Amino acid sequence: MEVILKQDINKLGKAGAVVKVKEGFARNFLLPNNLAIPVTAANLKSLEQEKQKKVLQLEKAKKEAQDLKAKLDGLSLTIPVLVQEGDVLYGSITTADLERNLKEEGFNIDKELISLEEPIKALGIYEIPVKLHPEVGAKIKVWVVKK
Repeated sequence: MEVILKQDINKLGKAGAVVKVKEGFARNFLLPNNLAIPVTAANLKSLEQEKQKKVLQLEKAKKEAQDLKAKLDGLSLTIPVLVQEGDVLYGSITTADLERNLKEEGFNIDKELISLEEPIKALGIYEIPVKLHPEVGAKIKVWVVKK
């Protein structure tokens, strides 16, 4: 029996895939648990429409990420911090601090997207990568200065 998967299932396939399974497996597990639907002309047509809609959404998200990249590449953040003798920071600058400073500049970027290998613990100029989309990344310049 052929079915269209509604969700990703280990060792069987990804969502939207048409797979051939034993009739008992489909009837007793996949269909009652709403994990798959039988292959019919109407279901295949709706699957194609969903695929087209998903492609358009992915293209739109990529375009938005590219637009944001253009704005971020020219951005330079200045973060004033308190320092001890020898220009050592009292604390450190983390992704949460960078997220807060970006929000103050008008950019709503989640801290999970900021690729900071380790917290910044010294004064200086840093280029920090930001992953906006699987195919689009940007770099922001961060100036860490004395308060």
